[in-house]
Amino acid sequence: MAPRGRKRKAEASVVATAEKREKLENGGEAVEEATVVIEHCTSRVYGRNAAALSQALRLEAPELPVKVNPAKPRRGSFEVTLQRPDGSSAELWTGIKKGPPRKLKFPEPQVVVKELKKYLL
Repeated sequence: MAPRGRKRKAEASVVATAEKREKLENGGEAVEEATVVIEHCTSRVYGRNAAALSQALRLEAPELPVKVNPAKPRRGSFEVTLQRPDGSSAELWTGIKKGPPRKLKFPEPQVVVKELKKYLL
């Protein structure tokens, strides 16, 4: 009898390949208005900081929608990006290369709000 692991891996890779093709055909996600995207690793510390940051962004710019982890986040990531309607994006903060200590990965909300205002003007 053949081991089950091989068959499952083959099926999973076929599904993943089909999803990648579909995403490339669609050209990513279409954005009708400017959107702030927060990508953070799923550990508790990252989630707490993302919640505080998204709350600050919603208070400062209530007209902009804020999305938190619209896709599966990368390991150890904490990034804030502004996606424009024309398809371009501007990075407001990246904490991927920062640290140790871990607290350097997370921005002060006012720093990100200040960057956001520069791009919106």
